[in-house]
Amino acid sequence: MVRITDNGIGMSEEFMEKMFDPFAQEKYDARSFYQGNGLGMPIVKILVKRMGGTIDVDSKINAGTQVEITLTFPKAKRPELPSGPDIEISYDLTGLKVLVVEDNELNMEIAHYLLEDEHMEVTEAGDGAQALELFSKNPPGTFDLILMDLMMPVMDGFTATRKIRHLDRPDAKTIPIFAMTANAFAEDIQASKNAGMNGHIAKPIEMKKLMKTLSQIL
Repeated sequence: MVRITDNGIGMSEEFMEKMFDPFAQEKYDARSFYQGNGLGMPIVKILVKRMGGTIDVDSKINAGTQVEITLTFPKAKRPELPSGPDIEISYDLTGLKVLVVEDNELNMEIAHYLLEDEHMEVTEAGDGAQALELFSKNPPGTFDLILMDLMMPVMDGFTATRKIRHLDRPDAKTIPIFAMTANAFAEDIQASKNAGMNGHIAKPIEMKKLMKTLSQIL
């Protein structure tokens, strides 16, 4: 709705009855400096009507005029985002607290660097037993995500995940746990899910895929 108001000379009730007639004009006297051709309001009404709207006018002599136009438009559809290999989509996971469980020092160093480069907070665990201890001894909310290697000494990733899921605390059931492994076969992915993991991330880690996966889950 559009409402236009002025405090001009106004219009008489007699003229308002015919103001939308072509060439209709209010009386002209020495006090008035404006005199049109009487087509303005008829044209406005035609345009408003073609747009499916209405126009209402309220006016009083020497008090001013108010014109109210109401238009109804269809609800705009959300534009479809283009997709394809050339489309860059950014994901912001700044401040995400990640527990990385990895026994290989080089792999840990690479994962630590990549995650911190995306402004995440990284805590390291060298095997499943350390991960279980870190998670169980820290209060809920300490970690937002666990990236779990599968083949490790002391305690493997499958066992560590199952033990975390069976802890008697709410976040043990809900914290996302992703398997990290070079084995990306279907049976490995299924074994990860059976242990209670939310997803499977193949090594070497590709940050674009990792960020997209984490954004979808989190």
